[in-house]
Amino acid sequence: MIHPILTFGHDVLRQKAVPVAEVTDDIRKLAMDMLETMYAAKGLGLAAEQIGRTECICVIDVPPDAEKDTCRAANASVVMPLVLINPEIIAREGKQRNDEGCLSFPDIGASITRANQVTVTFTALTGERQTVTVQGLLSRAIQHEVDHLNGILLVDNMSHMQRLSMSGQLKRLLRSSSATPASRR
Repeated sequence: MIHPILTFGHDVLRQKAVPVAEVTDDIRKLAMDMLETMYAAKGLGLAAEQIGRTECICVIDVPPDAEKDTCRAANASVVMPLVLINPEIIAREGKQRNDEGCLSFPDIGASITRANQVTVTFTALTGERQTVTVQGLLSRAIQHEVDHLNGILLVDNMSHMQRLSMSGQLKRLLRSSSATPASRR
């Protein structure tokens, strides 16, 4: 099922996710719905808050051809799509600065600095706890989605100047999200 994606200004985007106690059929269905929603929106990642849910779950699917050769080799063991339940980034290394977008900020992007490599531990859909170390775009996507699960948004990672230059677009998003009926929030 494809869900509407909430945009900047919706309160749930600022909420910290609630840990998932057990991987159930409902959680598996949520993950599949999130993947379907993400693919329909042509995104690389999606956190539960972005569809109005508060479970600590995010989904990511970075196509192999989107990564640089060195990162593609480093990330080869990670099977896509990636479903991360209760993810925790336990190590960060290096830096990368690249353009970043967000499905909750349509038509807005900014150059953001993030760790080049992260190690993340998470529960998989099988219920098993796993740990992976990834680089490049996949590392960026994981950091972005884990930020969402902690109520941290793209705008929070922008510099003051970036926020100023996009203030008109951000205000329009806020106005449009406040005009959305409460039943869709």
